[in-house]
Amino acid sequence: MPNLSESGLLMPATLAVFAALGVLSVMALTISIWKAWQFRRMGVGRRALAETVLDCWLSGRVEEAMERAVAGRAVLGRVLRAVMSAAQARPGETGYAEELGRQTALIELARMGERMRALELIVSSAPMLGLLGTVVGMIDAFSALSLAAEAADPASLAAGIWTALTTTAAGLALALVANALATWFEGRIEAERTLLEAAISAAIYGRVDSDGGV
Repeated sequence: MPNLSESGLLMPATLAVFAALGVLSVMALTISIWKAWQFRRMGVGRRALAETVLDCWLSGRVEEAMERAVAGRAVLGRVLRAVMSAAQARPGETGYAEELGRQTALIELARMGERMRALELIVSSAPMLGLLGTVVGMIDAFSALSLAAEAADPASLAAGIWTALTTTAAGLALALVANALATWFEGRIEAERTLLEAAISAAIYGRVDSDGGV
């Protein structure tokens, strides 16, 4: 009787599924490292810088505000610089400053969203790919069983099924890790979006104090 364990393990389709899952794992790791480096390079989440720039701007220290916005090399700083430049170019036209700030924010957010679709694709594809490997492995195991001339060896059959199920386990594990990473990155992007909206509004219309005053 064919050895079902070896059949399930060495079947080209099963090996192809494991190879594909390996490629997706490398892609997920590469994208995650790149995103972490990108966020750091872009200056994502530097709220303290925005607070300092706004303090200078709202207190009338325009030149200092511009210098800090440029030196900070952060998303919030670049957006605030666009708002302040527009306000200086067209005093009194709050709509122009607000629109320029929002356009700059959209560009920054688009950059932050790069490669996120690829990470989301890994999240959705890994379980399906693992399931495909299991189905193919199970078909191979039972096909070998049906062709056996003698009684089936339960141990060999169990080993073949175990081999087939490992692809689903691997796919689910990869999807869980990729989903956790994607959720973390998306959370940072959403938090930055909220900070950008608040910063643009504060630079144009002023801040609201904790007690409700302006």
